[in-house]
Amino acid sequence: MNDYTYRRIEDLVVYQKLCQLHIKVCALTHRWPSEEKYELGSQVRRSSNSSPAQLADKYDDRHVRNKLEGVNRSRGEAAESIHHLYMANLKGYESKETYERFRESYKECIRMLNGMERTLERFLPERDRRWPEKQGGEGSGENEQGSGFRVQEGAGDYHADAPPGYPEPFPSEPLNPDHRTLNPEP
Repeated sequence: MNDYTYRRIEDLVVYQKLCQLHIKVCALTHRWPSEEKYELGSQVRRSSNSSPAQLADKYDDRHVRNKLEGVNRSRGEAAESIHHLYMANLKGYESKETYERFRESYKECIRMLNGMERTLERFLPERDRRWPEKQGGEGSGENEQGSGFRVQEGAGDYHADAPPGYPEPFPSEPLNPDHRTLNPEP
């Protein structure tokens, strides 16, 4: 009799999506040059597998902070997978379209992981949350009770039109992803 009082890890949609992405990444990397078998191919296979594995590792943990750690690590591994796939695109192993398709799938999973984090944080005291329900005045540095200092990222900390993640560096010579050679010109 299957009388679950909580969801099984296999029932989480984000876990299912990350597992399917890993299977697709494995199939993709087997087409790459043999010299990449233990280099880039191995790295992207490991990071793509580690993302759902991090969720599974902390899923049955009874402590909310440990569950949050699993979600954060899963998100980091998903971002690492995006990086490795980008490198495969730069090296000419995959088309820009293939890279973009995988990138969007991983970004969808990252958004789902962000939602899991927000949901789990509701079980923490307000002062310990990264995604608080309520905030004091912007830049006040105080929590709801008006005591203590709290560092948080806010939308005002970055350019309004900047994408999430790292802020854009100062403009320099752009990297041309279609340029497949690494030989500098004399």
